[in-house]
Amino acid sequence: MFVPTSALPTFTIIHVAISLAAIASGFIVLFGMIANKTLDGWTAFFLGTTVATSVTGFGFPIKGLTPGIAFGLISLVILAGVIYARYLRRLAGNWRPAYVIGATIALYLNFVVLIVQSFQKLPIFKALAPTQSEPPFLAAQLGSLVAFIVLGTLAVKKFRKILLMPVDA
Repeated sequence: MFVPTSALPTFTIIHVAISLAAIASGFIVLFGMIANKTLDGWTAFFLGTTVATSVTGFGFPIKGLTPGIAFGLISLVILAGVIYARYLRRLAGNWRPAYVIGATIALYLNFVVLIVQSFQKLPIFKALAPTQSEPPFLAAQLGSLVAFIVLGTLAVKKFRKILLMPVDA
């Protein structure tokens, strides 16, 4: 699915807005898990916008397998597991840590794309790392990786004891 060239600027704005909403809501959900809260509405919004940002990423006229396409595919596979753990398995047993780890990875992948796009598109960051191999870019990537490992570990340890009750039909 490719978007027509004439619609690309609008499509790009929509895709970026969805991505930023997914990242912002993802942090709310991640910190909610650290606080041992399910945050049902925020979780649904995070998962929906994260799926949407991955799906809309396939609409750009790109040929071949790019890192962005690979991240989108990986993210969708992970999100399928996260949605299954959250809504079908209701976070029971080992599905709880699987959900937390998967949700954290999905947020991290989206955040990595934000870093890459920021260094490619924003002049202030592009000047610091024009080839994305300079120390500022590497520091941003390493710093975010460490932060997500710490936050994800905290979330796995703290997000306990809440069993979602089945929904009556």
